[in-house]
Amino acid sequence: MKRGFYTIMSAQFFSSLADNAIFVVAVEFMRSGGAAEWQRAALVPIFAIFYVVLAPLVGAFADALPKGKVMFISNAIKVVGCLLMLFGTHPLMAYAIIGLGAAAYSPAKYGILTELLPASQLVKANGWIEGLTIASILLGIVLGGTLVGHMVSSHLLAFDFPFIDTGVDTPSEAAISMLIVVYMIAAWFNTRIPHTGVEMRPLRSNPNHGVARNLAALLPDFWHCNERLWRDKLGQISLATTTLFWGAGGNLKYIVLAWASLALGYSTTQASALTGVVTIGMAVGAVVASMRMRLDMATRVIPLGIGMGLLVMAMIFIHNVWVAVPFLILLGGFGGFLVVPMNALLQHRGHNLMGAGRSIAVQNFNEQACILLLGGVYSACTGLGLSAYAAITVFGGLVAGFMWIIRRWHQSNLRKHPEEVEHLLAIARSDKHH
Repeated sequence: MKRGFYTIMSAQFFSSLADNAIFVVAVEFMRSGGAAEWQRAALVPIFAIFYVVLAPLVGAFADALPKGKVMFISNAIKVVGCLLMLFGTHPLMAYAIIGLGAAAYSPAKYGILTELLPASQLVKANGWIEGLTIASILLGIVLGGTLVGHMVSSHLLAFDFPFIDTGVDTPSEAAISMLIVVYMIAAWFNTRIPHTGVEMRPLRSNPNHGVARNLAALLPDFWHCNERLWRDKLGQISLATTTLFWGAGGNLKYIVLAWASLALGYSTTQASALTGVVTIGMAVGAVVASMRMRLDMATRVIPLGIGMGLLVMAMIFIHNVWVAVPFLILLGGFGGFLVVPMNALLQHRGHNLMGAGRSIAVQNFNEQACILLLGGVYSACTGLGLSAYAAITVFGGLVAGFMWIIRRWHQSNLRKHPEEVEHLLAIARSDKHH
């Protein structure tokens, strides 16, 4: 791997660490403030709003500037969101701003891989990036839970600047202050990312037009890219798989917190640690996939998605932590092994069809729209009294059912368009050797 890859990994680790810690802190911030259950559940879809709304812009933005600079700007936006939450803005609104930073960050984070590395190293690079990201998810969830726990928060609140009233008076506020520092560390690593030498693709703009008209001009280009990826015989399968995986997985992050509270009687701090257990399995699955799978073998992992959905449904029968831990590790392992090769295949097709940043923006739009839709449904159902057990059953059934449909879809492509699918697989095999 090139030296710049490890700088990207470091930047991604700290940024993702803070992203996941701030989620747990925001849940506790709202719980301690007396927010209703449906509002806490709404944290998941509210984070996805800017991914969906700004999808036509962020991909083009990521391709118009050096991606290290884009990542720096994105982390600065996340810091602004933390400050807003710290100083009185409604947590949902402040968390949406953090989501804005994450939406701008993602196309650059993944797009830079296709600029820096050859296709032969994409699966391996994705394995390391996903494995590190999953490790940061685990540590971030645990960090967030630890920071709001009494043992650590009491020490943080005991510290104060001389002659300055910081206004930080609760465990959640102290935790947010610490996470701002983590985001700043990530931003520093962003400044060390080397320029890849890939030619920038300037944003289409007309100085005689207003901002709204220039943004509107990006819409046809974005929808054209979206259409091209959905029409590509391998792009459509990988995009459908990752969209469903992250749509369900993004909401499962909160559902596991709710399930741990209901089934095991856990506090936020305890439940956050159990939620992190899933990511241990995902990390193992991601690393194993990076070593065992090739780009042209990616579609073989689709049946694991069906198994993953069935395992999610089985959660409702678990009420013992000693059974839950290995079960959640297995569930995460299925997800990690599934998502790495499918992500790599999607990046490969997107890079060839339209450019790295735009393809990742299309991916984010579809995935986050799925998170927004499923999260909105879950939040609404929670407001109407739906139990966590019922929500888990619905989510697991949706994952298993739609993964089965995607499998049948790919089999239909193989029957009806064998030459086209084989041609695309041949491109993946040939790129593997360059």
